[in-house]
Amino acid sequence: MNASTLRIAEELKLSASKVDAVIALLQEGATIPFMARYRKELTGGMDEVVLAALRDRHEQIIELEKRRTAIMQSLQERELLTPALQTALGNAQTLAVLEDIYLPYRPKRRTRAQIARERGLEPLADLLWRQSPEDIPARLAEAFIAPQNDVPDAETALAGARDILAERISEDAETRRVMRLMFTMRGEIVSTRARTTKETAGESQAKGKDDPSATYRDYFEWKEPVRTAPGHRILAMLRGERENVLSLSVRPDEAQALTALKGHFITTANACSREVALAVEDGYRRLLAPSMENETRTLLKTRADEEAIAVFAANLRELLLAPPLGQKRILALDPGFRTGAKLVCLDAQGALLHTETIYPVTGGPRAEEASVRVRSLVERFAVEAIAIGNGTASRETEAFVRSLGLPAAIPVVMVNESGASVYSASETARREFPDHDITVRGAASIGRRLADPLAELVKIDPKSIGVGQYQHDVDQAALKKALEDVVVSCVNSVGVELNTASAELLSHVSGLGPALAQNIVAHRTENGPFRSRKELLKVKRLGPKAFEQCAGFLRIHDAADPLDASAVHPESYPVVQAMAKELGCHVADLMRDAALRDKIHLERYVSGNVGLPTLRDIMAELARPGRDPRPPFTAFSFAEGVHEISDLSPGMVLPGIVTNVTKFGAFVDIGVHQDGLVHVSQLADTFVKDPAQVVRVQQRVQVRVLEVDAPRKRISLSMKGLRA
Repeated sequence: MNASTLRIAEELKLSASKVDAVIALLQEGATIPFMARYRKELTGGMDEVVLAALRDRHEQIIELEKRRTAIMQSLQERELLTPALQTALGNAQTLAVLEDIYLPYRPKRRTRAQIARERGLEPLADLLWRQSPEDIPARLAEAFIAPQNDVPDAETALAGARDILAERISEDAETRRVMRLMFTMRGEIVSTRARTTKETAGESQAKGKDDPSATYRDYFEWKEPVRTAPGHRILAMLRGERENVLSLSVRPDEAQALTALKGHFITTANACSREVALAVEDGYRRLLAPSMENETRTLLKTRADEEAIAVFAANLRELLLAPPLGQKRILALDPGFRTGAKLVCLDAQGALLHTETIYPVTGGPRAEEASVRVRSLVERFAVEAIAIGNGTASRETEAFVRSLGLPAAIPVVMVNESGASVYSASETARREFPDHDITVRGAASIGRRLADPLAELVKIDPKSIGVGQYQHDVDQAALKKALEDVVVSCVNSVGVELNTASAELLSHVSGLGPALAQNIVAHRTENGPFRSRKELLKVKRLGPKAFEQCAGFLRIHDAADPLDASAVHPESYPVVQAMAKELGCHVADLMRDAALRDKIHLERYVSGNVGLPTLRDIMAELARPGRDPRPPFTAFSFAEGVHEISDLSPGMVLPGIVTNVTKFGAFVDIGVHQDGLVHVSQLADTFVKDPAQVVRVQQRVQVRVLEVDAPRKRISLSMKGLRA
């Protein structure tokens, strides 16, 4: 068992043997959903969160080892790798420590210290460094005067020697460790208004425009500790700095830092030590402080990114796992005023049956005609639900539909259309609706999103769905990886119907990907529906490994083998068949009859490859084969008569749906085309540290209007004293 395995086990408080097993599975190409579901004996029952943390830490260690190897090769090529240096590099446990050790040896541009060395001043620096009370700096420097080397006098020699000492101090590994700790534990973020913004503000006021820097006015005079600064404020200030609105400083008190450094490097009080003190001050201000500030900024940014990405991922999970209406015949409307509402009718599988444009909110003959058309289409296509996009004219269109006197059994549902326009213009939409324009595609997407949010939302870049916090400011590679993990987790936890799923949905199934997903769809188109999971092995380039990873997450509801409609993996079919044989019944009987299942003694089926965790999962699946983990769908309605911000007044209590959760509060849609903010301090009657512990995306809540700022389109809400 290697050192990295032991290190991960210690850091994550896991069994070293289980960590070793997971790493082996990862190297074999196993996905996190597959390991979490079908390899519990090997993983010790680790969930997806733990498995993802283990995978990420393993990847970080791999990158650390790559860097360590590159550094050692560089030093060896330059004949600088001593046994002591090799040991120090080998013992470095973090990238920061590794780089600190390498810093004095790293090839660099010609610094002031390097120029001083070229002028032969390093021996003078060494003499000053020893701080002997007998030495007089000016006299020591006289021996190094060399006009031919651009050292015309003693002061020039001393200045060069101090440059060497300043660099030596700034590159000392222990010094950097201490300063790094001081910057992170005692540092402060100081934000002030940039000078240029004052001029911009003046120009805007002169032209009668709003000050473009007003967004950041809270940070014009702001200070807070590095160690406690929340991620959303860090990202806001960094964005303000990028936009030249704010000036930021991230440092500890300079006097404290210099006192600490001098205490470490000044050994006595004499003329030479005063030269060293000057070098300490110069080294800190010119070299060490800027370097540590950059590191601290990177640390802050990384911390803020992780927080924002975690919030985004949690919100996305709630959105993807929103309750589906199911396979229903749906009439969907993408509302509008002047251009009318685009109407589509979809069958229970989401296929487009009919499309037209109606004008329900303009009044007069057009509105009457729209009434006739909707009633006719509802009857003609046996519509079971109506979906209305929540954009422009949505509340007016909803009121129109509800006034038609349609059967009460037909729910009228407002659907969040964030990202629908992105989908409408995508290659996926063009492929699905080649003969229709973006308005039809958008309306169809709204209807399909009501039927199955997960299946429709996977077609859209998660960043376009609108549940992120500073999503464009964070590390885009890390964000993409985290969101992909969420999408894959959600898709595989729900399961995918093999014979109806789109290529986009299939591409997120464990072990597949875009190419194999397209091959599955092509095979299905050419050969007809799959009759069994085994037929997947006939798909082009889908081999045994991919089959192992994907088969358990794919469902065939009309298959001859009832297990093909369940989450039981094909590798476990023999176990279930053995259970049925021993009881003298068929597998289908086991799935129907709880009394038969109660007769099974799981311990009898434990083998080298199948343990009790897997057997318990099998029994749960036999009881409820292919169970959808998403909650059941229930219709929601906004308050009647509240359509615009102008309809709001303080004190009103309204129903709403949480659309986004951030670290500073939650945004709630109350049906006025502008989400209101429930600040973290207004989420509950008790103290709330993390809004995610109180609310989640798609949650239905009751809110009280506190304040309405119509010109700035800001609505302040409260949930205090109210129940969801």
